[in-house]
Amino acid sequence: MVRKSVLDNGIRVLSEMIPHHDAVSIGVWVLTGSRDEKDDENGVSHFIEHLLFKGTKTRTAQDIARTIDSVGGSMNGFTGRECTCFHTKVLKGHLDLAVDLLADVLLHSAFDPQEIERERSVILQEVKMVEDTPDDYVHDLFDRAFWGNHPMGQPVLGRTEKIRSLSREQIVGYFQEQYQPSRMIIAVAGNVDHERMLDLMGHAFSEVPSSAASVDRVKPETHSEISLLERGTEQVHLCLGTKGLAYVSPRRFASHVLNTVLGGGVSSRLFQEIREKRGLAYSIFSYAPSYMDTGFLAVYAAAERETVGQVVELILSEFETLRRAPIRQEELTISREQLRANLLLSLENSDNRMARLAKNEIYFHRFFSVDEVIDQIDRVTIDQVRELSNDLLRPEHFCLTLLGPMTQQQLDRDLGDLWPTRVPS
Repeated sequence: MVRKSVLDNGIRVLSEMIPHHDAVSIGVWVLTGSRDEKDDENGVSHFIEHLLFKGTKTRTAQDIARTIDSVGGSMNGFTGRECTCFHTKVLKGHLDLAVDLLADVLLHSAFDPQEIERERSVILQEVKMVEDTPDDYVHDLFDRAFWGNHPMGQPVLGRTEKIRSLSREQIVGYFQEQYQPSRMIIAVAGNVDHERMLDLMGHAFSEVPSSAASVDRVKPETHSEISLLERGTEQVHLCLGTKGLAYVSPRRFASHVLNTVLGGGVSSRLFQEIREKRGLAYSIFSYAPSYMDTGFLAVYAAAERETVGQVVELILSEFETLRRAPIRQEELTISREQLRANLLLSLENSDNRMARLAKNEIYFHRFFSVDEVIDQIDRVTIDQVRELSNDLLRPEHFCLTLLGPMTQQQLDRDLGDLWPTRVPS
């Protein structure tokens, strides 16, 4: 059973009772992320996520770590483009402690100057780790090419030069501006009573003053281009993407099916054609991230420099096939079953159920039951997938990013005849 209440200051509290679980997952979601940062603030949302665990007025960073470990729980956070989440998972008998700890780090963090400098070094190491991992870094490079100078194109972790220059005043100012009750959602899933949770949250978070502040976001434009970063890796890593759908699009279920057929599993077209039949790549998949007002559909692959042109040609060929010919009934059936199973299996985990509560509220302001979602999956038709393919998989929208041991001359030679809308990089 899912219930929703609103605290006096505007914080939304949602809960889902799972009677047979011994654990409770709690997440405080703040509707701010990297797309809300100005250019000179890039990385500040992620920086704040780190700093809130580095000490409060009454607890040191070590105290916070020991407190959650002492009850066998877990506590962490993550930052995205549109939200930041602070979450904990404990046995139901330690619910009071978990709520107190979350409230303390969110409301009473010290932002100690020494901790800021220490954590600045940690984050810079995290950025370097991503840049040293080509199958991660190529996605940041693709985002930058696809979204251009819009904040959506900036890395969530932040750029090195911006992280180094962020001052305590900027960090605290951003925190005070963005962490408002109207932008906060508390989601709870597990063996917990809603009224008890509401009492705990009301007491813990009542000191946050109400605010009518709203998020002012500009929808990004997309860019079609080829970009290359030459790097001495063993393989060329690539992302080839196109326009996608917003999170709330009524065609989102057709998009899920399209992504699954294209590269969403081991039976998908790209996996079977490029890995299984031709042996051109070990890793190849498609993915379709969605946001409040936009999204994209992209393919990732890693291949030898000598065969990367062939891999790109096969991906483009599959795009064209999806535009011009309907998917098979067997593919639709398998995709539906895969999507159903992924949903149902995810519900075995209280963390996933907590996140599902929050995302439904963030994007739809209502909760969709499992039966509603499965019904929408089952309603997707072959014609809907083909219509969507024809809208999205258009050459004028394509963006290709490559990272690896390839020169511009080699790129022009191997891909020049393939690329339908060549834009100089």
